[in-house]
Amino acid sequence: MYCGSVAIRRLLALCVAVSIAGAAAVAARGDARPDVLRTAANPAGIAYAHDNAGNGNGKKPGSGTGTSPNLSWHGGSVMSGGAAVQAIFWGSSWSSSPGDKVDGLDSFYAGIGGTSYLGTTQEYNAGAGTANVGTTVTYAGHVLDSTAAQSGAPSTSAVLAVVARDITAPVQNGYYPVYSDQPRGTAGYCAWHSSGYIGTTRIQFAFFFKLDGDLGCNPYSTVTGQSEGLAALANVSGHELSEALTDPHGDAWYDTQGSENADKCAWTFGHSYLTFTNGTQWKIQGNWSNNAYTASRGYANGGCIDGG
Repeated sequence: MYCGSVAIRRLLALCVAVSIAGAAAVAARGDARPDVLRTAANPAGIAYAHDNAGNGNGKKPGSGTGTSPNLSWHGGSVMSGGAAVQAIFWGSSWSSSPGDKVDGLDSFYAGIGGTSYLGTTQEYNAGAGTANVGTTVTYAGHVLDSTAAQSGAPSTSAVLAVVARDITAPVQNGYYPVYSDQPRGTAGYCAWHSSGYIGTTRIQFAFFFKLDGDLGCNPYSTVTGQSEGLAALANVSGHELSEALTDPHGDAWYDTQGSENADKCAWTFGHSYLTFTNGTQWKIQGNWSNNAYTASRGYANGGCIDGG
């Protein structure tokens, strides 16, 4: 098993290891719970509900303790080659009552690559002379995992175990969003992203609650034909993918408070909807742009843009 050492940012870093099917799989960033302060091992990562702490991510978007609210690079890598995405729908009800969410999220990931929305992440890199974040997304479709999903808030290691069970050939630039069929209940967040190892391959993954009828995670989309549950999942799916691209391992781009690019624009929307390359439309919050803040052209907080 592997347990990476990381610099302490706000509390002692957590490292959680789990062995799966004889291979070492490590969640490198600790349990993503809203009551755990964000550290280098458990960074921003969490899309807080907008009814949590009064303003979504528990702090004023765009705020910081330094002279600038901009993101800064902390030495880690970014996903310069874009992401190879395969979604996992975890829970026994997905096969019997998927609603519009399985097909809808397939369309979401099939169309998001190369969009102006993902272009909001492209200014970030891993230091001078390195490639910027890539906006290419290759989508390999979804896996239905009929194992009963855990109720309540699962740990990162539990979700990584789901990914390891369902993805037989993980890739280095893999991003594996796991969609539970369980509601969030009293959890103060809608989703999170993390990273870990399956065998010797480090991958990125994310977790999402079922958000049907969840007012705290509702973006109040007006896109015709989308259920509230699909619209809610799409919004936070954009949030987590943007953060995985710019801060995949929790050691790349975040501000002085630990907020990543999507955290700083949580629940702020520049346009009613964004059009993807496959013609589908979505309501997705913006992402923080250092360039926009410096040029005073962001639609909110001085630096939020959505590419619309």
